Parts: sequence; structure tokens; C-alpha cells
Amino acid sequence: MPDPTRRNRLDEEESPYLRQHADNPVNWQPWDEDALAAAEERDQPIFLSVGYSACHWCHVMEAESFEDETVAEKLNENFVPIKVDREERPDLDSVYQTVCQLVSGRGGWPLSVWLTPEGKPFYVGTYFPRESRQGMPGFLELLEDISNSWEESREEMESRAEEWTRAAKGRLEETPSQPAEPGELVLSDAANTALRAADREHGGFGSDGPKFPQPTRLHLLLRAFERTGRENFRDAALETLDAMANRGLYDHVGGGFHRYATDREWIVPHFEKMLYDNAEIPRAFLAGYQLTGEDRYARVVEETFEFLERELTHAEGVGEHEHGGFYSTLDAQSDGEEGKFYVWTPRQIEGILDDDADLFCDRYGITRSGNFEGKTVLTLARSVESLAEEYDLGESDVERRLADAREQVFEAREQRIRPGRDEKILASWNGLMISALAEGGLTLDERWTDLAEGALAFVREQLWDADTGELARRYKPTEDGGDIKGEGYLEDYAFLARGAFDCYQATGDVDHLAFALDLARTIEAEFWDESAKTIYYTPESGESLVTRPQERRDQSTPSSLGVAVDVLLSLDAFVDHDRFDEIAGTVLSTHGQHIESSPLEHTTLALAADRRGSGDLELTLAADSLPDEWRDRLAETYLPTRILARRPPTAEGLAAWLDALGLDDAPPIWREREAKNDEPTVYTCRAFTCSPPVTTIDEALSWAEDLAPDRS
Repeated sequence: MPDPTRRNRLDEEESPYLRQHADNPVNWQPWDEDALAAAEERDQPIFLSVGYSACHWCHVMEAESFEDETVAEKLNENFVPIKVDREERPDLDSVYQTVCQLVSGRGGWPLSVWLTPEGKPFYVGTYFPRESRQGMPGFLELLEDISNSWEESREEMESRAEEWTRAAKGRLEETPSQPAEPGELVLSDAANTALRAADREHGGFGSDGPKFPQPTRLHLLLRAFERTGRENFRDAALETLDAMANRGLYDHVGGGFHRYATDREWIVPHFEKMLYDNAEIPRAFLAGYQLTGEDRYARVVEETFEFLERELTHAEGVGEHEHGGFYSTLDAQSDGEEGKFYVWTPRQIEGILDDDADLFCDRYGITRSGNFEGKTVLTLARSVESLAEEYDLGESDVERRLADAREQVFEAREQRIRPGRDEKILASWNGLMISALAEGGLTLDERWTDLAEGALAFVREQLWDADTGELARRYKPTEDGGDIKGEGYLEDYAFLARGAFDCYQATGDVDHLAFALDLARTIEAEFWDESAKTIYYTPESGESLVTRPQERRDQSTPSSLGVAVDVLLSLDAFVDHDRFDEIAGTVLSTHGQHIESSPLEHTTLALAADRRGSGDLELTLAADSLPDEWRDRLAETYLPTRILARRPPTAEGLAAWLDALGLDDAPPIWREREAKNDEPTVYTCRAFTCSPPVTTIDEALSWAEDLAPDRS
């Protein structure tokens, strides 16, 4: 029987990134039992290449090396080449990315790792050019050298692999020997650290480019302002929101955010658009809107959600829902050029607009010289006020004409060759998006709640097995239905549980709460380790890798460990035991030293520690629906640790909910909290202190202010 690994097998995969490499002369294998067994049987090293579909340098390395016959011959002859989509296998990426960072002090994609047949790394790097240049070794030369060393110095290489594997286990798997939960100053200490790192001139964090969105740090600063009243915290956060909204990170024509800015001033982005950025960044803008009342922040959120609905939503909904889940990515490139879809010249604008071309170019900084390869990435270069004065127009006239012009430019852009789209639907990233939309539904417009519920229904229908309590990682639409692949990781369960809980808060649908509880129970059963006193990233019953990682640090997405703790804290009030709170507290104690010594790496965990220490603001609402006036007041009020615990107005209605949740008795957050005088009623509690029942939202928020932690 022919060896199936002697050919490129990626044409059998559904991942768009893997399929991009299906025509390479390299005999690429997916990470599976056949590929790993072939490495052991041939006694050859594995060359592991990890990337994703929107990764620019992944495409460059493919064009230079993986499409080259000479390179392919060396890879096929001397190695078992395995290609991994890091969005499908974040566990593998976490392990080997950690090794890369430990060895070289940096990481990134493409990630290039040489492994023993047992999967232990002995050489690692990121992008390698085909030939040596600018101090980087050439990939072709590396293949020759590593192949020779494997034959001549194998013992040395295996010894290095053992050393690096131990180092990775120490970083990812082990837990500190002296646990201590962070103290009561964790919020202010973390916010002070963030403030010192803030770029007060250009926004963001750090004094150089590139500038990455750091939405979790913005939540940290805004919560610290709300707690302490220190204006520096608020100002640093708003400066960053303004920089992201006004400059090149934001797509001023079509809405939505690019991945990051390549420069300190946030002018030129890396043009890919990721689902997770367009979930987490709007959540920070919603917080900014609630804190300031500035409509411009709400407008950015609305435009971003409209972009997502238009361009990243699967059209086939479940049941009554019109839309389904959300796709993963839009590429940076179109028509073979990075950013071509998004940049403009004055001549192009003049060809679209008549009288308002100059006005549009002045507003968005479009010049002859440009700011990106002779063309212009749009920014808000001029204020409406200054344009009104220069053009002798009223400000409302300027706004109307710019809105009309923007619509015309958008329609013209729709005729361009579009960036590629990665149509994987990932449980975790959809969870982030569902949370953002549910919060947007409470704060801005209930249509976003409908979109959130549609995505939740889709992911639940396609990826959740209610009988086993297991969640699959991804769904990929195909011509004959859809392809489901991969076990769920902690981020899938935690992010989706938070999304389901946020949908419950927005809608009062107990089924969403029940689903969040089911996901949390699987986190406890599969990811919580009593002996290690931590929650791991991979399930206990899942594939065994060279180390079992944890994800403490915030990266491009929030720490899955931090979100898991946050979810358990949210759901603890709705169960008839205290295990969720106990697990959350234990994890925070286990990693307390990490949180306090490096809060900006562990911001999500720091926020969870503060939340547990200060207590949630619980608003128990006994009503069939949320009155419009109440919705409006909640929308305009910044309440960073609010739980909106909705329940039926009567004991009889609550009994049906308890049956649906499998509870014998009402949890304390609902117990004996019926509506009074047949009116919507709210009970306000924090830190074991509660208000009497009140029937106006103003009274409830007044009690919330009285129960707030002391400012310090």
C-alpha cells in the first residue's frame, strides 16, 4: 500500500489556509496520526510550519520557498513537512510559539519549527528567506545544515530538544509553589502600570510602532477611573480610542478595524481584518460611549457591526434567525497587493465625486504624495468645523455632503477586487463577537442582539453536542453542507460561555443562561485540574502534546484563563453550589504573583481578581421584559462589573425556569425577588448588601452609587 504521506494531502482539508498550500510541490501533511507515525517510522525530523490565511509573511515564504522545486525536494527527502493553521490548532501554536519566544526572544508567523519524530523542538524561527540576507539565514541552507546535523550530531540535537521541551513545560504547564490571591490594590496598581506604558502623544501603548489594539487595557483604565476618579486613567483610554477611530486602523469607508498599525501614529495599518479585533475593540468603544456619552464612539461601533453583518456573516441561519455564525478573516491583500482595496489617490476620488472631491480629500487626508506607496490610507485629517469655515458652509451641510460622498466612494470600492475571506467559523471568536453584539444590543440597538442570538444558535446547532457536553472547534461551509473539525479548547468554551451569558443579560432568555452553565460545567470537568490548582488550555481527554499549556497572558485575544475565571464568577450566582467561585479564587491565588508582578501581560486576570475582591453590582430585574426607559438609562450608564440578573416577575414563572435549569431551589440572586404591585421591579446588591425592591431605574442606580466601592 503506498505511503499516503509521500504526497501533498492538504487538498483533503477544509481550512482555507491549508488549501492555499495544496498545490505546493512540498508534500505537506496535516497534523494527524498518519503524519506523526510516518516521522517515527522513517526516523526523520518533522518540519512544522504554522500560519494563517491572512498572514502576509506566510504568503511571502510560500512564494519564495514552498513553491520552489529545489526547496520542496529537500523538504520531501529529509523531513516530514507538516502545515498547521494556527486558528484551527491554537494548542500547537501555543506550545511551539512559546519555545520560539524562549529561545529567540520573539515570535510570530509564519512559525517554523524542526521537531524530533516525537514532536520535541530542536530548531525554531519565524520567516526565513530562501537565500541568506540581512543577517537572516537562508531556508535552503538551513534545510541542508539541519539534515546533516541530524545525521552527524543527532545526540546533541535530541539533548537540545529535551532541554527546550522542559523549558516550555516550565513556562506553560507548571504553577507557582506559593499561591497568593492578588490584594485589594490590584486594579490601581495595574492601571498605574498601564498609564506608565501609555503613549500620551499618539495614543496606544509604547513609544514606537507597531501599535496594536489593547482593548483589555482600555477596560482596565476606564474601570480604574470609575473606581478612583483619577482623570489620567480616563484620558489615556480615550486618547487611544480616538487614535484608533480617527486614523488608519479604522476603515473610514466601510467600517471595521484592521489588525494593527505599523507606525507609532496609527496611520498605516496591516490591512487584514480579524473577527476577534472587530469584537473586542467595539466593546471598548461601548464602554467609552457609556462613560462619556460621545456619539462618535457609538457611531464607530454601529459602523463596525454593519461591516460584520455585511461581510463576515454566514447567510444560513438556524430556526427563526436570518443569519448564522461569523467568518474569521479578511486578507490584507487583494489583486496581489497589500492594502490595494483600501487606499486612494486624489484622481480616483475625482473620478467618483463631482463637486465634493476636494472636500472629501481634505477630510480624509488624501494627497498626491500619499502615505502608503504613493496612495493614501484614509484618516480624519480635518475637522468638520475647519472644513465648514474653509468652504463657507454650515457644519450640518458639511456632514451631509461628506456622508453622501462616503456612500459614493463605498459603492465605487465595491467594484474593486475584494480581499480573500477565510470562512472558518470558530467557536471561540464567535463567542467574542456574540458578547460584543449582546452588549451593543443593550447599549445601542436591539437589532444587534438579534444578530448575536443568530450566531449563538448557529454555533450551538453545529458545534455543540448536548449529550456529551463537548464543543467542536470550527465549522467550515462546504458545497454539501459543512465540515466540522477539532476538539474545543478553553478559549472556545470560555468565550462562548461569556457570549451566551451576555445574551441572557440582553434578552432574559433562560435558555442562553442554561447553555452558559453547560459550558462552564465542561470547563470544570475537562480543563480544571484540582492538583495543579489551575485551568489548562487543552481538555484532559484531548490529544497529548509535549506539554499541556495554560494561557495566562493576554495576546491578540484575551487570556482564555482570565475569561474562564470571569465566566465562573458571573455564573456562580446562578448555581446551587460554590464550586465556581472556589475554582475562580483558587486560580487567582495560583497565579497571583504573575498578576501582581506583570499586570499588563495578565490584564484579564487582573480585572477578574479586582472583580472578585470588590464584588459585582447585581441588578436583579423581575419583569417580563426590560422597559424602554430602563434600557435607555442602562445604555447611558457605565457599570463595569454589572450583572443583569433577569427573572420572571412571579414565583410561578420562576419555577418553570428552575425546572429548565435543573435546580430544586432558586439561587440567592433570584430568591424571593418577585415583582411588586405588578410593576417591573429591581433589586440592587453588591458585596452582600442589598437595596429594598424599587420600581424605577433611577432609584436602582442611586442605590448602585451608594453601594459602590469607596474611591481611593
